[in-house]
Amino acid sequence: MDKESIGDRIRRVRKELKLTQKDIAKSIGVSAASVTQWERGDTTPKGANLIALCNRLKLDPAWLQTGKEQQQAFKGNAELLGNMQVWDSQTPLGEDEVALPFLTDVNLSAGNGFVNEAEVDHGFRLRFAKSTLKRYQVEPENAVCVVVTGNSMEPVLPDGSTVGIDRGCQQLIDGKIFAINHNGELFIKKLYKLPGGGLRIFSFNEQEYPPREYSEQQIIEQKITLIGRVFWYSVLL
Repeated sequence: MDKESIGDRIRRVRKELKLTQKDIAKSIGVSAASVTQWERGDTTPKGANLIALCNRLKLDPAWLQTGKEQQQAFKGNAELLGNMQVWDSQTPLGEDEVALPFLTDVNLSAGNGFVNEAEVDHGFRLRFAKSTLKRYQVEPENAVCVVVTGNSMEPVLPDGSTVGIDRGCQQLIDGKIFAINHNGELFIKKLYKLPGGGLRIFSFNEQEYPPREYSEQQIIEQKITLIGRVFWYSVLL
């Protein structure tokens, strides 16, 4: 059994590459304290941070997380995450493939909300089959992938999950998961229609986040708008 923890592997490889914690933090956009916590085992990198860290340290994420796979370098920023891959703009795609932007500077809150951040494309990509997107009526130019943070959508979408959003679908579909903008804050919630044009916002973690209901007038007053429908998600455990 591997005796090293994730933190041990991060620290060992960082030192092998002669990098400081500040070097890592600056290059992937986190605080040096976060890197320290990862190496101590207080927390573990997830979602966009995991991708950025593995890219910077040139690691196979399966090896970083478990220690069971052979350590190997990234090639062209490609990384296996379950049944999908992360790509940069230089990675060749197959005939039935399309690379969707993975926006690492945008977070959707499964909790108390995030202030809307500037959308910056750093070149990370998730590869999807064109035929699959077509089957779900998702136009590639309308689709982006982002990370979910918080616990309000657990156990379906744990903290650190990645979701695909169809920004071309801004028509409410009863019982579907949507990304929404609530007065400048971004959330991911399950939505239901109410009589008279109202809206019911539902979280899977009902005990901590009870459902909320808004009338049509309250929707206007509180500037609640749909960003797009979640058409896909992937969970790192």
